[in-house]
Amino acid sequence: MTALAPEAGAVELEPAWGDVFAFASIKDRPRREAYADPGVRARVIESLVEPLSEAAAAEYFLYQLVTAKHPDVIVDAVNTATGIAYQDIYKTSRLAYQALRDGTDLRESLETMLLTDYVPQLIRHVQVLYLAMVTAGTGAYVKIGTSGTGGMGLNIPYTHSEEKPSRVLLSKSALAGAHTLLLFLMARTPGGPITKEIKPAAAIAWKRIGFGEILRQGRPVALYDPGEPEALVPGARFRPLDPSRARPTGETLKSVFIDTGENGIFSLEEFSAITTGESMEFITPEEIADVVAREIMGGNMGHDVINALDNVVMGLTYWAGLMRHWVLEKLRTLEKQHGVDSVAFENLGPPRLSKLLHEADLLRRTYATMEGVRSAEPAEMSRRLAEDVSADATRRQEIVSIGIPILLPDGRLLRGPELKIPTVVAGTESYEVSAERIETWAWAGWVDLREANMARWKDRFVRIQAEMDAIPPCDTSSRFLRDRQFWGEEGFIQPGKVVGWIFATEEQGARMK
Repeated sequence: MTALAPEAGAVELEPAWGDVFAFASIKDRPRREAYADPGVRARVIESLVEPLSEAAAAEYFLYQLVTAKHPDVIVDAVNTATGIAYQDIYKTSRLAYQALRDGTDLRESLETMLLTDYVPQLIRHVQVLYLAMVTAGTGAYVKIGTSGTGGMGLNIPYTHSEEKPSRVLLSKSALAGAHTLLLFLMARTPGGPITKEIKPAAAIAWKRIGFGEILRQGRPVALYDPGEPEALVPGARFRPLDPSRARPTGETLKSVFIDTGENGIFSLEEFSAITTGESMEFITPEEIADVVAREIMGGNMGHDVINALDNVVMGLTYWAGLMRHWVLEKLRTLEKQHGVDSVAFENLGPPRLSKLLHEADLLRRTYATMEGVRSAEPAEMSRRLAEDVSADATRRQEIVSIGIPILLPDGRLLRGPELKIPTVVAGTESYEVSAERIETWAWAGWVDLREANMARWKDRFVRIQAEMDAIPPCDTSSRFLRDRQFWGEEGFIQPGKVVGWIFATEEQGARMK
């Protein structure tokens, strides 16, 4: 039991450690050592470039930590942008490019470059964290983020000997911004935790002040006595790393210091320079912690970046809502004028959208109303839609020509030259057919006329009717969006509205803000 502050009382601290971006199996190994193993490299690369499954997420240390502890609140003070950006994609890209120019074996340098690619790492980190918090039932997530430059601009003079402004430092800022937008999306995801971000824009200091051994990258700074002066002869080779030029004294550097935490140990004058007026200046950790604590308790301190974005982004408008009615009317008038049905072009995506829209349209053309589908039997629906597709060449051609095949009741496939599902990826131009794969492909982007899918559509229209019946006829308030007027008293099938309902309810893809 550790007393953090006299007024805090006894607080139990339970430490855990390891690389929060890594698999649990390698969390305690230095990255350079772990990635030297070709098997580990391949496994990590595959995890970054392949879609994330729940089983794959469960391999990560962060996922296991969160799901094991089931925290109600997470305060994330890890500098994610620094951890990812300082792997230095520029350095690894330079090495890969040099190998390409020299004609040497590219495999290791290319793998290393893939390992340090920033965006896949950041996206995977946010995905794993989100899944872990949903699984653990975490109620609130507060990120202490970074601006990347301590609040300074492109002219920041503090770099690690890179050019000004430093590309690596700007990468850190770019990642910090990208991270914020991903958290912005997390905050708009139903079922997830309440998400906030506090983003200090100044140097953060301090942890302690004292006198003692000076550490750099966790190691004492060794003292050396320089040897003979080196002659700088034009044309001669000059070596920045040359151990023969100095003699170790066996001592280490000891001085007065201020420990700023993540940013390291600073001298008095370094701290003076970085915190002076018109420089980074600084903010204390306690001030940040106070804001975080008050936000968690429900206070509004005015420093939540996610809330700020919510207030400044341009969202839906009354004007657009008013104009939408006239847009749809004009489109329907043109449909009648030209004798066509404007259903799906597969320009919006995903292919599942086109599949569902065309299935709903086929039901509309055959049964007209939702009640017509509800009163039909799935076997009859399957047979009639197959007959209609066979008889209607225009509809058949429009569907298959956009890359959406038609799966007939007998399991045969009508298709065009290109299919959107399954996707063609490098090195995989064909797939072995299996019953499981057919089900996956049909769900994702095939018009499916089989009886089981017709039963699924019938059930949808039954549920839509149940939702309407649950609304009291006398309730004319603004409480319900999809009431009888929304669907129309006649109950005509409207593919766009129906598929919107499927995405929002059945597939839990509703917008919440």
